[in-house]
Amino acid sequence: MSRDELKKKLADLQLDTRGVKDVMKKRLKSHYKKHKLMQSAGEGGPTDTYYDYICVVDFEATCEEDNPADFHHEIIEFPMVLINTHTLEIVDSFQEYLTGITQKMVDEADTFPGVLQRVVDWLKERELGTKYKYAILTDGAWDMSKFLNIQCQISRLKYPSFAKKWINIRKLYGNFYKVPRAQTKLSTMLEKLGLKYEGRPHSGLDDSRNIARIALRMLQDGCQLRVNERIHAGQLLSVPSSAPVEGAPPPHGPKSKD
Repeated sequence: MSRDELKKKLADLQLDTRGVKDVMKKRLKSHYKKHKLMQSAGEGGPTDTYYDYICVVDFEATCEEDNPADFHHEIIEFPMVLINTHTLEIVDSFQEYLTGITQKMVDEADTFPGVLQRVVDWLKERELGTKYKYAILTDGAWDMSKFLNIQCQISRLKYPSFAKKWINIRKLYGNFYKVPRAQTKLSTMLEKLGLKYEGRPHSGLDDSRNIARIALRMLQDGCQLRVNERIHAGQLLSVPSSAPVEGAPPPHGPKSKD
């Protein structure tokens, strides 16, 4: 089937016609698969979502030219964007700076323990981990396994329990659309889905919103977003797709290391 034929078929089914040919083929295949499952399961059909909400996190951190192995990255922006998986909408966001390029930002910035406590409060207020099942989602493994891990060590805090497991969207995107890992950078993922970056590049909040847009597109295309990475004793580990589905635990306030 040619790209034009795929586009026409998607349009006839009132599905999104944006994206490269492989993306459109996957979208059409997922639509038929979902339709078949719903028919066999009866009215209502199975759900494609494991979580009520997905919380996208994309830190901005200090860096150094060539990023030597012994360089300690410090988080300078803590953003979060909340997706409702049932309505397929971005419903809320959180942003705190820990430092910044302007004196005003520096003067108003809080320390990491203070910001982490506000993150915990924000999650609790939305009843995530208690009333609603949720998962953290990141653009790669570094945000949690490196940036947050290092920052907690610097601030002498225990690594937060809510961030011990997450969805690595790069890994899922590559597996779902059958593209090599080299083609899973944020800009490339957006381009292949027929989307354009919205906002200011290298703004943690804007990056998080664009990652959320990719996640929403993947859910609409039939991808089952689920936790696929975790951190244990400071080590990054993969979570196999055969593992039981678990959401993030209820958030708890930051604790100092003993």
